[in-house]
Amino acid sequence: MTDAAILFARSFAGARFEDLPVDVVEITKQEILDTLGVAVAGFGQPGPSQLTELVRAWNGCAQSSLIGSRLKAPAPDAAQVNATMAHARDYDDVHESAVMHPAVVTVIPALATAELVGKVNGRGPVSGRDLITSVALGADMICRLGLATRPGVSPIQTGWHFTTLYGYPTTALTTGRLLGLDEERLIHAFGIAYHQCSGNGQCVVDGALTKRLGPGFAVRGGMIAALLAQADVTGARNSLEGENGLFKVYQRGEYDRDVLTRDLGHAFEGSNVSLKPYPCCRGVHASIDAALELRKRHAIDPHHIREIVVTTGAANHHLLCTPSEAKLRPRNPVDAQFSIPWGVATALLRGRVVMDDFTTSAVADREALALTAKMRTEVDPTLNSSRGVEPARVKLVMDDGKSWAVQVDLARGSPGKRLSFDDCAHKFHDCVSFAGGWMTQANAGQAVEIVMNLENVEDVRELIELFA
Repeated sequence: MTDAAILFARSFAGARFEDLPVDVVEITKQEILDTLGVAVAGFGQPGPSQLTELVRAWNGCAQSSLIGSRLKAPAPDAAQVNATMAHARDYDDVHESAVMHPAVVTVIPALATAELVGKVNGRGPVSGRDLITSVALGADMICRLGLATRPGVSPIQTGWHFTTLYGYPTTALTTGRLLGLDEERLIHAFGIAYHQCSGNGQCVVDGALTKRLGPGFAVRGGMIAALLAQADVTGARNSLEGENGLFKVYQRGEYDRDVLTRDLGHAFEGSNVSLKPYPCCRGVHASIDAALELRKRHAIDPHHIREIVVTTGAANHHLLCTPSEAKLRPRNPVDAQFSIPWGVATALLRGRVVMDDFTTSAVADREALALTAKMRTEVDPTLNSSRGVEPARVKLVMDDGKSWAVQVDLARGSPGKRLSFDDCAHKFHDCVSFAGGWMTQANAGQAVEIVMNLENVEDVRELIELFA
């Protein structure tokens, strides 16, 4: 039996833009625009700002751009910084069933590699079609890896942060393809990346900034893996299904090979990726949708709410409602990004949920905290889901005794309620505005136009230059 790592390498080596379904091309372009927008919004935030200063102090070879800066750095370092920016606001895309963020470990390193290839091996510019194809292949692979892992077990319960864990080989193959690696070198790139794979979920439990840093570690390691493979360094061949392959060592041998490889190269999981309308953990979104619907439907005055009851499945309750003291009174923005009570309170109080609601000053807001103090969370086993964002139900009891409830089964932004390209463009411009004006709206508008017509772009560096 051929190891799935080899099958993935073969797929990357042989794929063409013409092989991609039209809907995959379109969602991939949305992912690219979305990722660039959330990276802009992450500029200067805690985590990426410290990392930027480290890279600046290292003063390495000027290969690839740091978003929001005239500074160029070695391509893996630049990609690490930019990926950390893109993940800092927890506003990046998500595959709900695989519970991971594909674009941060595909789009960001692909763009860094696009700046590198002409300087390293004279391959010439990376075209929009090259970029779309590599990102689509990478998104498909990382989602398959997540979907195949531990059938019947929620990824949240495995303890791994799948974006980081599987981001290493995903970045390695995504960037390796753009470097022009053949199948054999792509196999080695996968193996070198596997030798580095890591990433856990304790950062969410502890409200630590390392939640923002994980994908950047993966991106840097994956790019180095591809560059080492290009230099003829070898890695394990049977990285996924071998005697000491990833699924045996990291996942107790519990995986679904059919999910991993079925219709590889023909069906693309990127078409099932959700784009976020709110800058927080995707598991919070159904609760936010329910709260916003109640506020709109009943013209709710949040100051006259007596009690708020939020009901979720067990996995969401464990991750996003406990420990209750950190979720009801967030210690920092990371806690708030992973708190259903905070998301619901913000939605009820302001009638929207935006990036300004997840800052250090926002989490001290007395009105919002007064609402979270009125909140009670419950588990309903009928809302459990081992894969995908769990439904949520929000009930309000008013001072006059009236009560209303709304249940949301499918959150906005999911494939069944997909954001349009115009929605993505609006979100992109909001991110640019939030970043404080270092990127002009003229450049932002030009970026939207380039991505909209990306398949016709001959050199994607014209897009990258707009973000310096």
